Amino acid sequence: MKQKTEKPQTTAPKVNDETLRRFVGYHLKRTFNIIQADLTQTLKPFGLRMLTYTALVLIVDNPGLSQAQLAEAMGIERPNLVVIVDELEGRDLITRDRVPTDRRAYALKTTLAGRRLYDQALEAVIAHENQMLANIDDESRTRLIQALTDIRKPQSTS
Repeated sequence: MKQKTEKPQTTAPKVNDETLRRFVGYHLKRTFNIIQADLTQTLKPFGLRMLTYTALVLIVDNPGLSQAQLAEAMGIERPNLVVIVDELEGRDLITRDRVPTDRRAYALKTTLAGRRLYDQALEAVIAHENQMLANIDDESRTRLIQALTDIRKPQSTS
């Protein structure tokens, strides 16, 4: 009877990303991927994705927000927003009412069910963020948020 011989396990050589590690953008992207994956799992029990959660939060925090304002705040194209708004409205989490002074615009508001889901999801997202940033003290967290905010500010052209 012939015995199976096990092949020695070989590990792939470690990829050298030293050049890339010099760039802030590389670190931001790698970090975002980790945070996004964990946030996806955090929001899953609520039937929300990052975009639907973001839209829900902005609508709760800004009752009567128009779809155009929501699209701008989220940094997405208005046609892409319609899918998100339709999903939230289809789940009875928000209402979309015509603005009396502009028949083309809709005012977005949360329903009681939307507000309840917002409260539950917000609590989970806060716990997610606290867990993800557990190794960063409050002062460093504040500085990090400020640095990221500064990056988003428009650059002056000389």
